[in-house]
Amino acid sequence: MTAYDQDDRGVDVGRRSDRSVSRRDAFPSLFSDVFDPFSPPIRSVSQLLNMMDQMMDSPFVAAPRAMGAGVGARRGWDVKEDDNALYIKMDMPGLDKENVKVAVEENTLIIKGEGEKESENEEYRRRYSTRLEIPQNMYKLDGIKAEMKNGVLKVAVPKVKQEERKDVFDVKIE
Repeated sequence: MTAYDQDDRGVDVGRRSDRSVSRRDAFPSLFSDVFDPFSPPIRSVSQLLNMMDQMMDSPFVAAPRAMGAGVGARRGWDVKEDDNALYIKMDMPGLDKENVKVAVEENTLIIKGEGEKESENEEYRRRYSTRLEIPQNMYKLDGIKAEMKNGVLKVAVPKVKQEERKDVFDVKIE
């Protein structure tokens, strides 16, 4: 779990949209590179997150968000990836590990947390919910580890080594 804090390589979700390269111009096209059928397939979670940023920057998605409470809203989680694992760090202030659930359903990592009411008169509870699709052929979903400390959840999803992958194999030439 400490690799998240020590390794600066990978994707910093808060800054990754600044680094994305796109074909946007002053007049955004209806057919952006997010939906380009000729683009190569997504090979990593960081590529998927960059694509999500591009989609959220689209005027068709961003305009309705700007009208509501979502303006300036932050996801509340960061992702880093190295050669060994995918690391997710999620701020969940006010929650203990008893209030948080991490589960895997099919290829989806589900993180949920719900705090208790701070007083009997309040109706407000802290709630957190994130669903992150994780390619099963690239990550060991049964090896996921999670740690909750001081309102911060850290999740490590180990990668499948190249030699362990079932979708990569050599073909014998006769």
